[in-house]
Amino acid sequence: MNRNDYTPSEPISFPELALNILTRQEHNISRKQISDNALKVLYRLHGAGFDAFLVGGGVRDLLLGQNPKDFDIATNATPEQIRQLFKNCRLIGRRFRLAHIMFGRDIVEVATFRGHHQEPSKNVSQQSKEGMLLRDNVYGTVDEDAERRDFTINAMYYSIANYAIHDYAGGIEDLEDKLIRLIGDPETRYREDPVRMLRAVRFAVKLDFDIEEDTAAPIEALSHLLKEIPAARLYEESLKMLQTGYGLETYHLMREYNLFQQLFPAVSEFFTNSYDSKTEQMLDLVLDSTDQRVEEGKRINPAFMFAAMLWYPLQAKADELMESRNLCHYDAVMEASNYILDDQVRSIAIPRRHTATIREIWQLQMRLPRRNGKRAFRLMELNKFRAGFDFLEMRGEIEGGDTEQLAKWWHTFQNAGRNMRQAMVNDLDSADSGKPSFRRRKSGNKKRSYRKSKSES
Repeated sequence: MNRNDYTPSEPISFPELALNILTRQEHNISRKQISDNALKVLYRLHGAGFDAFLVGGGVRDLLLGQNPKDFDIATNATPEQIRQLFKNCRLIGRRFRLAHIMFGRDIVEVATFRGHHQEPSKNVSQQSKEGMLLRDNVYGTVDEDAERRDFTINAMYYSIANYAIHDYAGGIEDLEDKLIRLIGDPETRYREDPVRMLRAVRFAVKLDFDIEEDTAAPIEALSHLLKEIPAARLYEESLKMLQTGYGLETYHLMREYNLFQQLFPAVSEFFTNSYDSKTEQMLDLVLDSTDQRVEEGKRINPAFMFAAMLWYPLQAKADELMESRNLCHYDAVMEASNYILDDQVRSIAIPRRHTATIREIWQLQMRLPRRNGKRAFRLMELNKFRAGFDFLEMRGEIEGGDTEQLAKWWHTFQNAGRNMRQAMVNDLDSADSGKPSFRRRKSGNKKRSYRKSKSES
């Protein structure tokens, strides 16, 4: 079926769910697999007379035999009651109040059971005209909370009271079938929170599952709803999508559903049917490199990824400015960087500390060819030199020619001894000696002569 021909069925936001309880003997989860801090929170809530469940991805990953990144907890205690139980608690969130229990750097997130936002008795929720939930502080029962979960595989609850798993939406079956399935009517659920479209793709790639047919059907037609999501939230989601070890495959699936295009409009202008533009080659290269670094446990910097992704759109904008405004290349690139970054942060709110690094990496691409005299030695002392060089190597793989040769020169220069480095610079000076050069004017006005030489250097 063509996704653009999708016609939604009658909305059913919160269907009747059939509870399936798996006793301790019927599942593979052991308390030894749950973090000590999460167990402390579960037991204290239970000891105070509240219901306490391990929920969501923690239960899902444990059932799959994986190590969960986080252990989230759901309870019938209100945020204020949770704060009274835990001195190391802080409450966060406007859309839905959450409690963070702090154990040093380890944070255990505790959420109160959510209720149905249509109920007027606790009318503290708010929706937009498009059906998006803007505020959602409506508390309910564990059954209602399960109905409000997004995917069936995230609607399983591990009870600390008897160590049973409460499966409300057939999550166990979908885990066995390797399916990502939304609870309720897909279009309604996506309209409530368009980020669920991104989550469907992320879980499918991370778990190597398929997106169930009805769940997948409306995604492309509703992808434009992501434009209504705050840019700050989409920045965090973009990191989850692209910098957690599955970025390359996630990008390709996002692109298939027209989701990547909503987050990176300037990049998507250079997409081709053959996937062979320089922009597309760079996307594959930088995302594959990021995945490898994550796998090897190496440090990754979002600024480097964004600098690489936006480089060729930047170059195209600079070429346009050089032609339309008669700017030199350097000035055109500097001006184009403003256009490109301003446009991108409207979709994804890249923090200023990262946009500053992005600019430094871009500027280095124009400085690295200038290696004469002491410049090469000084460039290597710059804080962002390594990032600039790594990016130059990527460009060399794509562009070949002079860019590739420049990258090889810098690779040799970095690994050479002091004498060898000086010889390499001398060779450059000798090669340039036959080229026309401006001679310093022999004038009594030394200040003027100095300024001129500076501009020529």
